[in-house]
Amino acid sequence: MNSFLDDTTKFVNKALRFSDIPPGLAKKIITCNSTYTVRFGVRLRGEIHTFEGWRSVHSEHMEPTKGGIRFDSATHVEEVEALAALMSYKNAIINVPFGGSKGGLKINPNDWDKREIEKITRRFAQELIKRDLISPSQNVPAPDIGTSSTEMAWIADEYRKIKPTDINASACVTGKPANKNGLVGREEATGRGVQYIVREFFRNDELLKLIKFTPVMEDKTFIIQGLGNVGYHAAKFISEDNKIKLIGIAEFNGGIFNIEGINVDHAKEYFLKHGSFKYYPKATFIKDASLLLKKQCDILIPAARENVITEKNANDIKAKLIVEAANGPITYKAHSILNRKKVFVIPDILANSGGVAVSYFEWVKNIRRIRFGRLEKRKNIIQMNNLIEAIESMTGSSMPAKYKINFLEGTNEIDLIRSGLDDMMIDGFQEVKKEFLGNKKIPDFRTAAYKVAIEKIAMSYDSIGL
Repeated sequence: MNSFLDDTTKFVNKALRFSDIPPGLAKKIITCNSTYTVRFGVRLRGEIHTFEGWRSVHSEHMEPTKGGIRFDSATHVEEVEALAALMSYKNAIINVPFGGSKGGLKINPNDWDKREIEKITRRFAQELIKRDLISPSQNVPAPDIGTSSTEMAWIADEYRKIKPTDINASACVTGKPANKNGLVGREEATGRGVQYIVREFFRNDELLKLIKFTPVMEDKTFIIQGLGNVGYHAAKFISEDNKIKLIGIAEFNGGIFNIEGINVDHAKEYFLKHGSFKYYPKATFIKDASLLLKKQCDILIPAARENVITEKNANDIKAKLIVEAANGPITYKAHSILNRKKVFVIPDILANSGGVAVSYFEWVKNIRRIRFGRLEKRKNIIQMNNLIEAIESMTGSSMPAKYKINFLEGTNEIDLIRSGLDDMMIDGFQEVKKEFLGNKKIPDFRTAAYKVAIEKIAMSYDSIGL
C-alpha cells in the first residue's frame, strides 16, 4: 500500500505533466528540504519517559515556513513530510507568503494529564526553538490534531523565555488564545474556509453543470466525517449559512444518520457528554461509521484524517461532490476511481486552507502589534452617522432602526478577518477554476489546483535565480 507521502508526490507528478517546469526545478519543488528528528526525555510519574518528534521543512521559497504541530500516537516522519508538502501548496494557492512546514510528536495526549502535557510540550518546544525550528521569521507552528490554543500558548511562552529580546516573539506561533496575542476567528477558520469554498462552488454554473447540480443550495444534503474542530465548524456554517441539510455525522466509534436533518450543535453536545453517538435520540445510530461514507447524499465532507476513501470504498461513494476538509482523505487510486465516476473533488490544498489564511492574519497582527481596524473604526462610524443624518434630512424620513444599528456598530476585527478569509478563498478557487476550465487536457480540479500551486512556487524560485 502506498503511503500518504507517495500519494502526495503522485498528485504533484500528475500536475507536472501539464506544466513546462524543468525537471530539475520540479524535483526541487517535490523534495522536502529538511526534517529534524528529536528524542527527548521528561521526568514524569517518578521516571524518565522518552518521546520522539519531528519538524519538517518542505519548501523555503518563502519565509517563514508555516504548518501545524500534531500530537498523535499514529504520526510518523513520512506523514509529517507529506503534510509539510501540502502546506507549501496551500500557501501558494491562496497567496499566503509562507513556505510549508509541519511538526509531529508521537504521543497519545489522553495518556497524560494537563500538567504532564504542558511539561512535554515545553520540552519539545525547547528542542525546536534552539534550532530555529520555531521562530517568527523562520518557522511558525500552529495547532493540529491533538493540539489547541493551549499548547500554542505554552510554546509562545517558552519562546519568550529563551529569546527575551525578540520584539516579535508573540508571532513565533499562531492559533494562540485571543487573550494571549491570538486572533478571534482562528479556531473556526478552517471550517469557515470550507463553507466559503462550498458557497463559491454553487456560484459557478459551469462547474454545477458538470455534476448536474442546480444552484439552489437549500435542497441539497451533506454528510460529514469527523466532528472535531474542523468538522464541527464546517458542518455548523454550511448548514446555518448555506442552508444545506446535514443528514449524517461519522465519528471514529460510530455515526448517526437522519434524512430529515441533524442539528450539529445538539449532536456535538451529546457526543462531548457521552463520548459516543450511541443512543442519540434524534437520529439512527450506525455502529460502523464507514458505512456513512457510502450513504446517498449530494456532498460528502471528510474532515478527520488521511486515507479514509481508498480503492476499497471509492466505487461505493454516491455523493456527487466531495470537499476535502481533512488533509489527504482520498488516496491516489481512489481519486482515479472517483474521476471515472465523475465525482467532483475540491482538494484539500484549496478547501482546507482557511486555517493558514487566518494564521497569516494572526502573524501579521503580532508583527504590527495592533489589532485590525483599531485606527479607522471610530472614524468610519462618524462618517456613517453623518451619511445617515444627511439621508434622513434630505428624505424627511427616518432610517429603519435595524439598518441604522448595523451601520453605526462599525466593523469589528472578526468582520475583517472573515472578509479577508473569504477574499483569499474565492481568489484561490477562481484561479484553480480558470486553470481547470481553460485547459481541456487537465482531467480534474485537483490536478488544476496542484498545477497552480507548483507554478507559483516555481516562479518564486526563478525570481531568486534558482
